[in-house]
Amino acid sequence: MIDRNNSMGINQIVTIDPEILNRRPVFSGTRVPIDSLFDHLEAGVSLDEFLDDFPSVTRDQAVALLEAANKLLSSKHIEQLYEAVTG
Repeated sequence: MIDRNNSMGINQIVTIDPEILNRRPVFSGTRVPIDSLFDHLEAGVSLDEFLDDFPSVTRDQAVALLEAANKLLSSKHIEQLYEAVTG
């Protein structure tokens, strides 16, 4: 598990590169789209199964992504964040 006092930087979790899947956000160091984790979880697939399906993604990366999503969605500024990405 990730030490919450020494969490990963966003660049260790997510890469957006025009050479990789047309700038689709992927787990850093992989070609695995970030949304694939959420799709798997939504379908009832466990984190362990996701990691088995995508061995290039580390547990630390997946957990850090979920923690980052939690922080964003728990922010008192959620309305502004949502408008910024959907607006």
